[in-house]
Formats: sequence, structure tokens, C-alpha cells
Amino acid sequence: MLSVYEGFFSGGARIVHSDVVLGLSEGGQHHRVLSMHSEVHREATRQRMENDTCYRKLTAAGVPVTALGRVYAGGDPATFTGDELADTARAMAEADVILSLKEQPLALLNQAGLPRRPVVVGLHRSDPENQALEDLLAGIADGKVAAAVCCAESTRAAYEAAGVPGELLAVIPNGVDLIRFRPDAARRLAVRTELGISESAPVVVFAARYDAMKNVPLFLRAAAEWLSREPQGHVLMCGAGMSAENAGLLAEMASAGLGGAGVHLLGVRRDMEMLYAASDVVALTSAWGEAAPLCLIEGMMCGAIPVTTDVGDSASIVAGHGLVTPFDAGAIASAWSEAVAARTELGSALAGSRERFSRTRMIASYAALLDRVSGRATRRSRAGA
Repeated sequence: MLSVYEGFFSGGARIVHSDVVLGLSEGGQHHRVLSMHSEVHREATRQRMENDTCYRKLTAAGVPVTALGRVYAGGDPATFTGDELADTARAMAEADVILSLKEQPLALLNQAGLPRRPVVVGLHRSDPENQALEDLLAGIADGKVAAAVCCAESTRAAYEAAGVPGELLAVIPNGVDLIRFRPDAARRLAVRTELGISESAPVVVFAARYDAMKNVPLFLRAAAEWLSREPQGHVLMCGAGMSAENAGLLAEMASAGLGGAGVHLLGVRRDMEMLYAASDVVALTSAWGEAAPLCLIEGMMCGAIPVTTDVGDSASIVAGHGLVTPFDAGAIASAWSEAVAARTELGSALAGSRERFSRTRMIASYAALLDRVSGRATRRSRAGA
């Protein structure tokens, strides 16, 4: 199996896909990864492949990772060099099935002259109009795309409405490592001690990259309102661009009237299970595009109560375990306080639903789908021989 990434940079889709590759490799499949870019400039950060957590986990597990060496700083790849196409062809020739992490790699995989292999595309958004939809439809029309895995029902519905044949779409909901992501009193105390937060203080965590889709200004206004009501409260902000080095974020914080000792700008963290365990609420304020937000699932599994706007499958993910809000800062702040007060009750309700969000379940579903695709390709090859 060959997975093709646009690049290694912060985001839930890359985390999920890399976890799937690791899990399938553990199960006996042979996987390698080809990245179109070795460096990406986005979210007001410069993200190099070798510094990425997913890259490090893959290579540490023995999964070969190579890159075409491109640097992405905006815009779409219009052309590919002969050397890039030759490297891609060699990687594809060794694979039975190609996995495309989202639609963007299809700009490369659709190039003429490359080995024909069935392509399985991982779809992780609910806004196909803002993705590389034309490349996806072109790959389908050419017969390259054998299946498209949707991480959410909202993804399936959006892409079918955009013209993707329903028979190609399969839904495999996101899952996480339930051993890593769990409530843990020691982790909770350790992070609160690190950040100077008392054991009794209410804490809201916002795990998101600095991107318009995440509706950061709405979160900042809600945080300012909440901290004015909860003077002992703390807000943790983590993800690409969520740091004091991001001038745009600082300007938006000033505009929202947000600052002080209760605000912690933590940037990209590799210990999210620690931050979630230390928090009472995991917040999401996204305006569009979400499908099955990983932060809500990971946070819930660690005991934080999810409070989210109604985007993608968010409402169904948190049903019975969290709260759904309108796009209003005051209402969001009130929901955070309500969630803190109901944390014990809502956390108890979640205990019986953990297996629904299991990584094991997710990987088994991917394995079954890839076996079907590989089997069909083998039968066609024999029939044509």
C-alpha cells in the first residue's frame, strides 16, 4: 500500500490517516508514504516534514517515508517535473493500492503515464467546494478512484451532492487510541501544575489550527465573555499558529478584549492527551468544513465535556455527552459554564460509549475495505491476462 500526502502539517486528517497506516502496518500490511511537499508554510508557521509528529511516528515504526521535495507556500501545483513523476511512478509500481490523503494528491496521481493502480481517497471535510473537487471527479471519470472513505455522514452527503457516485462512498467514522486518550488524574494534576492552574479552577481547551474555518474570532469573544464571568477560569489554546509568535492572533485577541494570566497560548503540542485530561471542556467554534472533529473525540475520551457549534457530524458525535451552541459568544460562554457544572454527570454517561470511538474498530473497517479493493484489482488483472 502506498499513501500519498500533500504534506506533513498540523491537522486532524493527517493524524487519523497516519494512525490508520500505523494500525494496518501492525496488522501485517506493507505500507509506505510519499509526500508531495517536504515543507509547508501555513497557519502563520513554517512546518517541516522531519519535525512533524506523524512523520516521526511513522518512521519510528519502520514505515518508509519519502518526499518529492516541494515547498508549499500557497497556490496549487500546476505542473510536475520529470524527476517528480519518475519518483512517483517508482513508488506506485511497488503498490497494489494507492491511498490518497484527501483530494489534493490527485493532482499528482491523475498525471498521464503513471502506473494504473486503484486509488482509495480519504475524505475528511464537509465542504467539497473548497477542496480539490475537480481533481477527484477527474480521477473518478478516468476509473482511477476505486473508493472514497468518508470520516462522517456529513462528508458522504456533501460529496454525493457534489457529484461523487454514492456507490464509491463508504463511511468509516474516526476513532482514537482509547488507552492513550482516557481520563487520568495524574495527567490532570501534572499539566495544571505546569501551567500554574489550581485543581479546582475551570479549564476550557481549544485545539485548533489558526484557520478561518475554525472561527477563531468567535472563540476569542466567547473566551473573553466566559473569563469575565469566571475570573478563576483558564483557557488553553493549542495548535499550529496558536502562539505568541502569531501577530494576527495577538491582534484578534486584543480586539476581543482577551488576555491576562488565564489565557495560555501553547502552540503545537505533542501531548494532547495531557491537555485534554487537564481540561473540563473541549471547545469547537468552527463555521464550516468540519466532518468528524478529532478534538471533540479525543477530548471526550479524556473526560472533557465537548461544547461545539453545529458543523459536520459534531452534533451527533456529542449527543448525550456534550452541548451544541449557536454562533453567539454569550451563548457559548454560558454553555461552557453549564458543561463545567455537569461534568460529572455527562462524563458518567460517556463511559458506556467509549467503544464507539475506538481506533481498533476504525482500523478493522479500513482493512476490510482495502482487502475488497485489492481483491477486485487482482481479479481484473487475472481476467485481462
